Amino acid sequence: MNRYSTLVLLSTLTMTTLAHADALDGLFDNSIVGSISQAINDAYKPSDSRSDDNDDRRWDESQRRDDDDRRQYDDRHRQLEDRRRQLDDQQRQLDQQRRQLEEDERRLDDDFR
Repeated sequence: MNRYSTLVLLSTLTMTTLAHADALDGLFDNSIVGSISQAINDAYKPSDSRSDDNDDRRWDESQRRDDDDRRQYDDRHRQLEDRRRQLDDQQRQLDQQRRQLEEDERRLDDDFR
């Protein structure tokens, strides 16, 4: 009888544990499905028209910020390109002056000899 009682007790505990695990699993699954359903419903049928206005306003502000950022980037890029051209011009002038100096040195050496 003692073995039979132990077996029944262990079986009952095992079944109870499994039942609780299934109940918790079902609860989590239902809450996730409910959350997904609610998100889909909100996306297609917003309950408040003000949320549309807020979304539009946020999108407009985001676009305006993006446009401003792009304009600042373009302006800075243009400034850097201008600076690069200036440096290229200065380098050409320096190269020309260096060639002139070397030519003057050769003439001096030729005149001295």
